[in-house]
Amino acid sequence: MGSIFKFKEFEVNQAGCAMKINTDGVLLGAIVAQNNPEYGLDIGTGTGVIAMMLAQRFPKAQIDAVEIDESAANTAIGNFAQSKFSARTAAYLSPIADFESTRKYDLIVSNPPFFVNDLKNPEVRKGIARHADEAFFESLVQKVSEMISPTGSFWFILPVKQAELLVESALQHGLSLQKRIAVCSDETKPVIRHIISLSKSKLTQTTSETFYIYESKGVHTSAYRELLKDFFLAF
Repeated sequence: MGSIFKFKEFEVNQAGCAMKINTDGVLLGAIVAQNNPEYGLDIGTGTGVIAMMLAQRFPKAQIDAVEIDESAANTAIGNFAQSKFSARTAAYLSPIADFESTRKYDLIVSNPPFFVNDLKNPEVRKGIARHADEAFFESLVQKVSEMISPTGSFWFILPVKQAELLVESALQHGLSLQKRIAVCSDETKPVIRHIISLSKSKLTQTTSETFYIYESKGVHTSAYRELLKDFFLAF
């Protein structure tokens, strides 16, 4: 497969990005929910795919994207410029801790690094894209708590252990757990990811659900196909 990934309404050039388009990213981009967001922020945008999915889903929203890797940031900038969402998307080369904006974001999303304190990948750039420690999560939620609007939501996808670490950190920064989606490959497999929604709004009860990707080997569930039908050419 070449470096161009074609969606129904846009194309993504993956050249120069350590982390390519993956199931985690497209699931997150398709599943997040927020009522009429005016401003969205994608933290660690990589190719820019999630940001463009948000731009497609929320046609009145301005979507900003932050990326720490220079090559990936340049790729995202190019992908935004070539898309029909160019007027509503902007990418910035910056660590999230250093990113400054006068905006309060109604929707913040992140498909962050997730190998917390695990063996580091020998490929340095891919290591930056995939690895993090507790300090990174602390910095991430602190910045989110500063930048999120009073009624906004912060969505992320992580493996179970890391998701719980981030939720614990978020609670210390005034964010509350709104929704947890357990993602499984199929009904016979354990949970592999949590998609989490956090907000400053206080809820008396957190909603939980389970999402299955496959119904049998190589056959996607109807829920997966329905979720991604507006994006994938195959659906």
